[in-house]
Amino acid sequence: MADPPTRSIGSVGEVFAAFLKLGVTSFGGPIAHLGYFRDEFVLRRRWLSEVAYADLVALCQFLPGPTSSQVGFALGLMRAGWGGALAAFMAFTLPSAVFLIILALTATSIEGPLAQGLLHGLKIVAVAIVAQAVLGMSRSLCPDRERASIAVAAVLLLAVAPGSVGMMLAILFGTGAGAVLRRGQVVDETRSSVPVPKALGAAALVAFATLLAALPVFASLNQGLALADSFYRAGALVFGGGHVVLPLLEAETVQSGWVSAGTFLTGYGATQAVPGPLFTFAAWLGASMTLPPNGVFGATIALLALFLPGFLLLIAALPFWGWLRARRIAQSAMQGANAAVVGILGTALYNPVFTSAVVSMLDFAVALACFVALVAWKAPPWLVVLGGAAAGTMAV
Repeated sequence: MADPPTRSIGSVGEVFAAFLKLGVTSFGGPIAHLGYFRDEFVLRRRWLSEVAYADLVALCQFLPGPTSSQVGFALGLMRAGWGGALAAFMAFTLPSAVFLIILALTATSIEGPLAQGLLHGLKIVAVAIVAQAVLGMSRSLCPDRERASIAVAAVLLLAVAPGSVGMMLAILFGTGAGAVLRRGQVVDETRSSVPVPKALGAAALVAFATLLAALPVFASLNQGLALADSFYRAGALVFGGGHVVLPLLEAETVQSGWVSAGTFLTGYGATQAVPGPLFTFAAWLGASMTLPPNGVFGATIALLALFLPGFLLLIAALPFWGWLRARRIAQSAMQGANAAVVGILGTALYNPVFTSAVVSMLDFAVALACFVALVAWKAPPWLVVLGGAAAGTMAV
């Protein structure tokens, strides 16, 4: 991020239009989104250099939160200030969020064996999607026996202490184990080109910590605050990619009785068929809540609460990124946390994803076919979702 943009600073409208195009066309998940961003903003529009973009991606991968959305937020900030950051977030997020809200509000009226089969197929597709995520993340985040052992230890911790408490313990264990292993590499300090003063960065970190501590205290006052607390906490613990939000949100919504396991998996499957960030799954969940606030209001609370901690941490880190990335212990701790995340996601693959979706040998065959299509045939996720949903009509 040391190199400045190669063009003059743009407008909020320019940022909104550029990200809206990506918001309706960017299928494939966070890694694919980063490729779309590079093509659009580095190669075609030349908003920033290759080196600056790579450094920005490294920062957002280092932090908890939705990596592609954080990169988009920072690109909007660099291009058109805070208005540009907000425009990038809204344009990239709203298309899929609106679609999922509409789908959630109409899903309860779907009746008949054909429609129920389609919904069942979405649950089966979720098995393949999460299995692919576990495989890919294990290859990149657990490349040696030490980090693979951290992932297994995280699974054991969750077996003893299931739910959000177990996940927090697993991440803390992974962070400590990674720091002890000292596998991180020293990287030369670089200076951020994103104009965030250190005082504002510090204020954002204080705001992040204050909300994380205060929301649980006030959650008992009303359901809206309880909803915000659950989604904010989930967003604060998402290390390693958008799929990791699945077990965190399941612990907060299904185990509390706010959303049924079937509705949860149906929405997760549907989220794979829409463009934009995976975090828009929050829109489906917020709209589907059994208790008010639900509908559009519940979806808005869930969306904002899930995205907010990642953005606050990004703002807090931007002024200090060069110093932080040069510390080997910080890199080592993050490697351990990421390894623990693989174990957390692997646990979710078994329960609730597999146990709730696969109830027959035919279900298993469909899930396996979807997995092979994703991993071996490199089929686009939206196409696999459509195929799995159609096959689900045969499995009911």
